[in-house]
Amino acid sequence: MALKLVVGLGNPGPEYESTRHNVGFRLADRLVGEADSFSNFKGLGVAAKTGGLWIAKPMTFMNLSGEFVQKFAAYHNIALEDILIVYDELAIPLGKIRIRKNGSAGGQNGMKSIIHHFGTDNIARLRIGIGPQPEKMNATNFVLGKFNKSEEIELDAVLAAAAEAVGAVRENGIDQAMNKYNPAAP
Repeated sequence: MALKLVVGLGNPGPEYESTRHNVGFRLADRLVGEADSFSNFKGLGVAAKTGGLWIAKPMTFMNLSGEFVQKFAAYHNIALEDILIVYDELAIPLGKIRIRKNGSAGGQNGMKSIIHHFGTDNIARLRIGIGPQPEKMNATNFVLGKFNKSEEIELDAVLAAAAEAVGAVRENGIDQAMNKYNPAAP
């Protein structure tokens, strides 16, 4: 893997800005930082190139993310194996990340859309834990909810770790990054 594109998933608009579902956007913002700014790509999303790496955010809403990713990658001639998708994961506790080379969407609609558009689940991804979901709350309300103050502190630390993990994927490849950042099996 020669990482060329990192896509953070989320929903556009101020009402979604600080929600659990937008941790992919928040990592993208962190990776771009203040030095660079995002530019519009065909009305489908925004992207910035920093240090030779594209960082992008689809503006198509989560469920339609695949359209942007597929068109952006085709336009810039970026192979699927050089893309890393970043998104929230209910099944992983807040404060944890997981890197995978492939796999199902696991109920994450943005990833479902990307898998659909590319016709394969062989897509590298970095999942940022937002769980656990409270028992009496439905998944939609939970992922579209905002973090409380203590969760924001924990999220800041995990976003820093996720940014390091992106750097590790880029520098050392996905296998070494998985060995370093994925928790060992119990």
